[in-house]
Amino acid sequence: MAHFDTFSLKNKIFFSILAVILIISVVIAFLARWILVSSLISELELRGIAIARTIAERGSSYVLDKDLPRLLSLIYDEAQLSERKHLIAYIFIVDQENKVLAHTFTRPFPQALRLANPVPADQDKSVLLIEGDQQSAHDIAIPMREGIYRLGTVHVGLNKNHIDKLVATLRFTFLGFISAVIVIIFLLSLKISKYITSPISQLTTISDELSRGNFDFKLDLGKVSPGWAQEDCPAFVNTDLPCWHFDESMSKLTTLDNSQENPHTCTNCVFYRKRKGDEVVQLADSFYNMVWSIKLYRTRLHESEEKYRSLFDSGPNPIFVVDYQTRAIIDANPRAVELYGYSKDELVGMPFLDLGPEHYKGGRVAFGEMEAEGESVYYPKVLHYKKGEKPLFVDLHASFISYKRRPSIIVAVTDLTEALEREAQVIQASKMKSLGEMSAGIAHELNQPLNAIKMGSEYLALLVEKGLEVPKEQFHQVVTEISTQVDRAADIITTLRAFGRKADPVMEKININTSIRVVLSIVGRQFELDNIKINLDLGEGLPLIMGHNNRLQQVFFNLVTNARDAILEKREKNGPAGVGIITIRSHQEGQEVIAEVSDNGAGIPDSVKDKIFEPFFTTKETSHDMGLGLAITYGITKDHHADILIQSIDGLGTTFKLVFPAAA
Repeated sequence: MAHFDTFSLKNKIFFSILAVILIISVVIAFLARWILVSSLISELELRGIAIARTIAERGSSYVLDKDLPRLLSLIYDEAQLSERKHLIAYIFIVDQENKVLAHTFTRPFPQALRLANPVPADQDKSVLLIEGDQQSAHDIAIPMREGIYRLGTVHVGLNKNHIDKLVATLRFTFLGFISAVIVIIFLLSLKISKYITSPISQLTTISDELSRGNFDFKLDLGKVSPGWAQEDCPAFVNTDLPCWHFDESMSKLTTLDNSQENPHTCTNCVFYRKRKGDEVVQLADSFYNMVWSIKLYRTRLHESEEKYRSLFDSGPNPIFVVDYQTRAIIDANPRAVELYGYSKDELVGMPFLDLGPEHYKGGRVAFGEMEAEGESVYYPKVLHYKKGEKPLFVDLHASFISYKRRPSIIVAVTDLTEALEREAQVIQASKMKSLGEMSAGIAHELNQPLNAIKMGSEYLALLVEKGLEVPKEQFHQVVTEISTQVDRAADIITTLRAFGRKADPVMEKININTSIRVVLSIVGRQFELDNIKINLDLGEGLPLIMGHNNRLQQVFFNLVTNARDAILEKREKNGPAGVGIITIRSHQEGQEVIAEVSDNGAGIPDSVKDKIFEPFFTTKETSHDMGLGLAITYGITKDHHADILIQSIDGLGTTFKLVFPAAA
C-alpha cells in the first residue's frame, strides 16, 4: 500500500478498476467452471442413461427370444447414431448371471468390465467412472426388466476423453470471453481514469502556477468562449464597477445594462460559467470561476494597496503601524520620520511607548481598550519626544487592524505643539486682561498686609526714637503680625503668579474645589467692593478629576466675572437696589463631579443662548470685551471631556453647570 500511495490518481483509478474486474473475473471463472463443467457432465450422464434405458426397453424382447443378432444390431445402431459414436465408448448387455449377451467392442471383451459396475436390486441405475489401461469411461448401468422380472443389465460407457475435450473447449471459450471482457474493461478504465484525472491534472498545474503568484497564464479547462480577454470584463478594467458573482453588498451594486432582466448581472458574461454536465465538468467550471474571481480580487487588491500605500506615504500627518502584542513599531510613513527626527530604520522595531514614556508609565495610552478589528480610541494632548528628547504634544487616533495577517494598531498622529502654543497665548492674554480688570481689588488685597506691616514697623521705630523700652509681649505680638502679613502678601503674589503663568498641557489628578478657592482668593475682595456676595457650597471628599489646575482656574475666573458683569448689567437697567449674589456649588452625581456657578444677574436672552460660546461674540461694548471669555471656557471644558450646560431666565439670573468625569 505504501507504493500504491505514491501512484498518480489516474493510475490509482486505473489499477483499482482493473484489480476489481480481475478479482470478479477470477471468481466468475471458478464459479462458471464448477457450474458449467458439472452441468455438462450431468447432461452427458443423462444422455447416457437415456440411451441405456432405450436399449433396455427395446432389447428386453430380444433377450426373452434370445435373438442375440438383433440385440447386437440394436446396440450397434445406438452406439453409432449421429454424434454418439464419439461420446459412447462401448455398450454391452449381461444377463442375470452376468454373462455377456452382446457388446460393441471390436476387440475381445474386457472381462473386468463385466462385474465392474453392478446395479443393486433396490436401485434403478448405477453410474461409475472406470479407469482402464486403454480407455477410461463413465459406466452407466441400467437394469433390463420385463414386468417385475429382471432380465439383465445394460451398460453404456461414455468416453471420458471425449467429455474432457468438450470441457476443455468450454473452458477455452469461456476464458476467451472473460479475456475479451477484461480487455474491454481495461480500455474503458483507462479512458475513464484519463477522463476523470485530466481536468484534475490541469487544475493541479493551474494551482501550482497560482502558488507561484502567476495569474497571467492561459486558462484551458475545456470549452471556453473564443476570443475573450481580461479587458472584456468591465469590472476588471474599472474596479469601481461591481461584479455580481463575488460582490457581497448587493445594495451597493449598480446596473451595467439597464435593459437586462437582472440589473445586477452583465448581459453576456464570458468569464463566469456553469455548464451542464457531470461532476468533473462542474468542478472544472467552479475552479475556472474561482481563478477568475481571484484575478479580479487580485486586481482590486493591488489597486487598493497602491492607493492606500500612496495615502500612507503622502499623508500630511505621521502614521505608525504598531504590533498589538509587542507594541513595537512595524511601519511608519515619511511624515513620522520627518516630525520625530528618527530614520525609518530607527523607528521600525522601536517600542511605540518609548515615544512618550511619561504618559505610558501611568497607563494612559496603552491601547488595551481595543480587542476587535475596527475598534478605535482617541488620546488627546499626549506628550511625545522627538529624537534628542525634544518635547511635542500630539493627538493620537488608534484603530485595531490586521496588518500582514497579524493583529496590529494603526496610529494617526496630529502635531498640536503650535496649536497649543497659540491657544496658550490666547488664554494667557485673557488672563492678563482679567488681572488688569482685577487690579484694583488685587491692589487692595496687597495694601492690607502692607499697611499692617507699615503700622507695626512705624510703632517699633517710634518706641526706639523715644528711647522707650518695648515690652516683650508687645514686641512679640508686633513681630508675629508683621510675619503673618508678609506671608499673606507672599500668598497673594504666589497665587497671582500661578494664575498668570502658562498652563501645562499635561493633565493630572486634581480636586476641583482647589481651583475654585484659588479664583475666589483673587476676586473675592473686588466683588465685595462691588457689593456682590459670594456663597460657597463645596462638597467634601469629592473624587479627583483629570485636568489642568491652571486652566480650570481660568474657567471659573471667566464664569464668576461673567456672573459679576451680569449683575452689574442688571443694576444699570434696574438701579442699584438689592445685593448681587453669586453661588458656587460642587457635588458628586454617580461617577461625575458637578460644579455650578449661579448668579441673580440679568440672565441670557433666548435669542443668544446658542451663540454665547462662539468666539468674539459679546453683548457688551467692543471697548469693554472681545467676546473670548466663554469661548475659551467652552474649549477648556471640552478638552477635559466635560460638558457645560446653561440654565437661564432673562432678567432673573443664569446657572452654568460643568459636568466632569471622575478620574479612574
